[in-house]
Amino acid sequence: MNRIAIGLLAALAGFSPVPAAAQDDGVVPVESRELRLNGARIHFLEAGRGETVLLLHGMRYSAQTWRELGTLELLAREGYRAVALDLPGFGESDASEAPVDRFLASLLPLIADRPVVVVSPSMSGRFSFPLLLKRPSFVLGFVPIAPAELAEYLDQLRGRDLPALVVWGENDEIVPPRSSRALAEALPNSRRVEIPGAGHACYLDQPQVFHRELLLFLKGLFPEAHGSPSGTM
Repeated sequence: MNRIAIGLLAALAGFSPVPAAAQDDGVVPVESRELRLNGARIHFLEAGRGETVLLLHGMRYSAQTWRELGTLELLAREGYRAVALDLPGFGESDASEAPVDRFLASLLPLIADRPVVVVSPSMSGRFSFPLLLKRPSFVLGFVPIAPAELAEYLDQLRGRDLPALVVWGENDEIVPPRSSRALAEALPNSRRVEIPGAGHACYLDQPQVFHRELLLFLKGLFPEAHGSPSGTM
């Protein structure tokens, strides 16, 4: 789909895909936006300009989690466009009758005009894995964080040359860390990070470590982006 078509779709959805710039006082604005997809209202938070980093969430969380953690503002300051999505039925998004395995493939052309980096914790694996397999051209990089349903998709992912940062908590009791090794082995262009002292939601337990590793990964994908991977706010 070309950019003219994407822009038209975005206009019909009722918002502009171009994010707001930082204000002169140094505050990075986080915009609350929504669109309609298959009749359902889908909400997301957006900050910054540049290459898009799509932040999904786990079962107990929402887009607001990334705002509270400071990830949206940090990514915006480092030269990226951060989009934190409320998955269907979570946060401020309506439940949707759209098939889970097609949801992101239908949504992404409405919010981005080029491939994105997908950050996918826990439950959101059921949304992100089908996207990687069915619409690989939509994804420039992948950051799985102890994603759900890995066993179902592992064999299909094997050997795919997708840049990936595989992140797990050392003390994850929900998805054991050995799964991180299996996923990293399946994706030859990946790096595995096991965060010490962290559990399943390792990005919440050790946000500075997570932010530092995420920024290093993004810097490798986009060396032209400004800022430095300090991992601090």
